[in-house]
Amino acid sequence: MPTYDYECLRCKKTFEIFQKISDRAPSCPHCGGDVKKLISCGSGLIFKGSGFYITDYKKKNLNNASSNKNSSTNSK
Repeated sequence: MPTYDYECLRCKKTFEIFQKISDRAPSCPHCGGDVKKLISCGSGLIFKGSGFYITDYKKKNLNNASSNKNSSTNSK
């Protein structure tokens, strides 16, 4: 279930609620007024752990290209 941010239309306080998508908008816990749902940009994508760069994004022939440059400069 996602966390939603709401702002009270009466007292202008903001709060978060962990609820289903199908649930109705709650009333303000501070004053009982009507609320509006705030649009948030969410959280950033964070890759943790080892292997993401090596297995998914690293150029495959980076080591081969550098070894070819070294061998061509040594042969001249």
